[in-house]
Amino acid sequence: MPIELRMPALSPTMEEGTLAKWLVKVGDTISSGDIMAEIETDKATMEFEAVDEGTLAQILIEEGAENVAVGTVIAMLAEEGEDVGDVSAPTETPSPAPSADDTPAPAPTPAPAATQSSDVKATPVARRLAQAKDIDLSTVEGTGPRGKVVKADIEAAAGGGAQAPAPAPARSGDRLVASPLAKRIAGEKGIDLGEITGSGPDGRIIERDVTNFVPAPKAAESAAPTQTASKTVPEFGAPYDEEKVSSVRKVIAKRLTESKQTVPHYYLTMDIRLDPLLALRSELNKALEPDGVKLSVNDLLIKALAKALIRVPHCNVSFHGDMMRRYSRADISVAVAAPSGLITPIITEADTKSLAVISKEMKELAGKAREGKLQPHEYQGGTASLSNLGMFGIKQFDAVINPPQGMILAVGAGQKAPYVVDGELGVATVMHASGSFDHRAIDGAEGAELMQALKDLIETPMGLVV
Repeated sequence: MPIELRMPALSPTMEEGTLAKWLVKVGDTISSGDIMAEIETDKATMEFEAVDEGTLAQILIEEGAENVAVGTVIAMLAEEGEDVGDVSAPTETPSPAPSADDTPAPAPTPAPAATQSSDVKATPVARRLAQAKDIDLSTVEGTGPRGKVVKADIEAAAGGGAQAPAPAPARSGDRLVASPLAKRIAGEKGIDLGEITGSGPDGRIIERDVTNFVPAPKAAESAAPTQTASKTVPEFGAPYDEEKVSSVRKVIAKRLTESKQTVPHYYLTMDIRLDPLLALRSELNKALEPDGVKLSVNDLLIKALAKALIRVPHCNVSFHGDMMRRYSRADISVAVAAPSGLITPIITEADTKSLAVISKEMKELAGKAREGKLQPHEYQGGTASLSNLGMFGIKQFDAVINPPQGMILAVGAGQKAPYVVDGELGVATVMHASGSFDHRAIDGAEGAELMQALKDLIETPMGLVV
């Protein structure tokens, strides 16, 4: 019996995703554990691993398809001993963009109809329509997948005339026998899909058909070419190029907009002398060099924020409407700039882990974040966040809270500046640290207490190693 492969839920919050790339093709032998596709979720691109074994018989959702709902049948697998050619798509297959018409998207070569009405392959709508019009299904030639009778076949038979031929590919704007990616590329290039012959399954128009299509020249165009809209045509005098917003960027935009609109932010900024921390880091790196460990300033700041949150537990909270959660450990979400957009991998239990362990985990998580390989448990959660732009020379900034967390710490670059140490004016390396707090969960005095605890830990950093 054929096996349906469905769009998986790759994270607890995932409702839909983008089928970014197929790594297998029809006819390939699939074993359990094989990586079949790459799926883009709201946070990262993840691998779709096969659970069952068999031969890939059909690919129902082309690569590049967006907004594919979890549970949608994306491919069919033939079990051992089954003929790949006998495997057909399920009658009711959810799709990312369902149509009001029950006519399936592919339009394959018609097959002979069955001899008895009960044995005829037909869609449920076609059966109901045939019964209402008193039409024997065995007398109707199906134009759906593998000769299946569809709604249009019944309507043609009810007209009393000859069976209408299968419709030609629709013009842009109508229902298209084409993959979503092919439609999008055709729209961008101004190509009429009705002029293209599909090379995909059952004649479906796919990406390469559009990209390789060369339109026939028209006499009118050769005489007086008409300028068509282009994404690079200047608008108001400035040239531009359009780029489709990724699902990751959409989620970032949605969450941060909601944060600024619904969370009452307030900001507390402190100047912190960084020299003691830098001296400690230098000594620790000498001691850890044989172990291949090299601490960054950010590693020490992660530890400092985590310990400060434990010292001031009123700030180690998250807000949930009529309820607040107070955490007994500090899990620090650390902002990392990835090609797909900002993501925050988490150092769990940062308050009790050693600096060497924090450094190792942070390097591994940052690498996976930039490659889009983070697993959901590695970026979902966190009790507070840290964003460091000091490596770019940024002196000070205010970060946006990542709900439902109650705060985020923004740190800038350490810079030489006049500073009073032990009552005497001197020159010190000074870092500006700014905390953004959710006033619904953390009062101003509590936020100030956290910032003071952070300052003490950084300026007297031996507390970070005990």
